[in-house]
Amino acid sequence: MIIILKKYFSLVFLVVLSSAANADAESTGVMHYVTGHFSSAAREFRRGAEKGDMVAQAKLGQMYLLGDGVSRDDARALEWIQKSALQGNHDAQYVLGFMYFNGRGVARDDGAAASWYEKAALQNDAEAQFSLGLMYLDGRGLPPDNEQAVSWFHKAAAQGDMQAQYALGVLYSEGRGVIQDDKTAVEFFERSAQQGNVSAEFRLGMMHDLGRGVPQDGPVAISWYQKAADHGDPAALYVLGTLFDDGRGVARDEQKALRLYQQAAKCGDANAERSLGDMYFTGRGVSTNDREALSWYRRAAEQGDADAQLVVAVMYDLGLGAAQNAREARAWYLKAEQSQMLAGSF
Repeated sequence: MIIILKKYFSLVFLVVLSSAANADAESTGVMHYVTGHFSSAAREFRRGAEKGDMVAQAKLGQMYLLGDGVSRDDARALEWIQKSALQGNHDAQYVLGFMYFNGRGVARDDGAAASWYEKAALQNDAEAQFSLGLMYLDGRGLPPDNEQAVSWFHKAAAQGDMQAQYALGVLYSEGRGVIQDDKTAVEFFERSAQQGNVSAEFRLGMMHDLGRGVPQDGPVAISWYQKAADHGDPAALYVLGTLFDDGRGVARDEQKALRLYQQAAKCGDANAERSLGDMYFTGRGVSTNDREALSWYRRAAEQGDADAQLVVAVMYDLGLGAAQNAREARAWYLKAEQSQMLAGSF
């Protein structure tokens, strides 16, 4: 599970003055931080933190976590964030949950992470609500509970959290924790995509492509795929490649398909790697090159792609793209069989 920490990465410091005694130091610290004077900001936040101000403590701890204006020091980050969290600061509680989840400055502990996320979530912290929903969804530190996950995602989504909106779109499209409802899924994907969520853009392309929750509309699907691809989404790059490769909804263009597959493959997309293997093997958009084809098939195969594994096995068996190698062929036949059996078990 990947926790998206907007506070952690952007550290948007809001001026929330917790006491008149510390107001000047904290306000000055915020001004220094937002203008990029991190060392001065850390000095001002330390003044407030040492006087017990929970907001200054949280901000100072986060600066140690990021290494902004101070040497990165997870132990000191933990010290200050814990002090703030124990006073009830929801930002600190959320970050403390992140630290336990990722083992930053403390032994990794999913149960403790979930506990701190819940404390912050109960104070209406949207990121914590989203993170707590993920913990329920994945059964990390808590018993798996799709309905609880949905409940927390709804709370975060209502506050505009685009990750929670995307998660709800996925759950409604799959019928996990809720009655399956493609129309509602599209609504949540749209809300998330409007905020720039690339995964939501790709999902909207799929929904319009397949006519799920909306009338089937190829041009609209392509426009969403293109938006996601423009933002570097490897799945969208691959799907656009298949459209140009097949001439589906667009004029067939093998050269453009090749470029899109290459872009997706650079991101490690196994489908694109396998498709590049196909293009070099068949000579579509490029000159036929068995060695190059085998190279791309192997990359996809090493990621567990069963189709690519089978092709690699056959190529070694027949000596295509490499010297004939019966031992290597047997190994890849076995991997392909195991991958197919695993896929069939789900």
